[in-house]
Amino acid sequence: MPQDWLVGRDRHDEATERIYAVAADLITRNGFDAFTIQGLAAKVHCSSATIYRHVGGKAAIRDAVTLRLSARIVETVRNSIVNLRGLDRVVTAVVVALEQIRSEPLGHLVMGSMRDAHDGQWLTDSPVVAALAQEMIGGPDPDPAAAQWLIRTVLALWYWPVKNPDAELQMLQRFLSPFFN
Repeated sequence: MPQDWLVGRDRHDEATERIYAVAADLITRNGFDAFTIQGLAAKVHCSSATIYRHVGGKAAIRDAVTLRLSARIVETVRNSIVNLRGLDRVVTAVVVALEQIRSEPLGHLVMGSMRDAHDGQWLTDSPVVAALAQEMIGGPDPDPAAAQWLIRTVLALWYWPVKNPDAELQMLQRFLSPFFN
């Protein structure tokens, strides 16, 4: 008889972690469009109601999986920009973020979800993504417009990559300079 994976642990936290881990795996393997709550429940060996109770619906799971991916990327970016300010901070953050997104299979799916559905609004409207962009910018005062501009710049460079990394770096330095110097 299979052992209950929740026995002896904090049931909510354990369920949440397991659900998100399996969701990330399913999304990485099959994409966002093929992802369903029913498929997730079958893979986790629970009911759909358990999924909804612990983590919410498909949009909430997509946001949480994106946040987890973003947390890994942001940690790498944070380590790269810890002592930088102004233009150097933003350019380094964009370059490192693009490297991380481009090398992460789940990053391709997050970005690809915009390509296939022509609907990147969930990503550009996400308060989580906006907060991450604001952190990349740094500075004492939040600037929502600058954060949105930076999000869209990163998305454009991901969608239409510059083949030469040196040319991409020079482009970033030249065109970000008026905004973040």
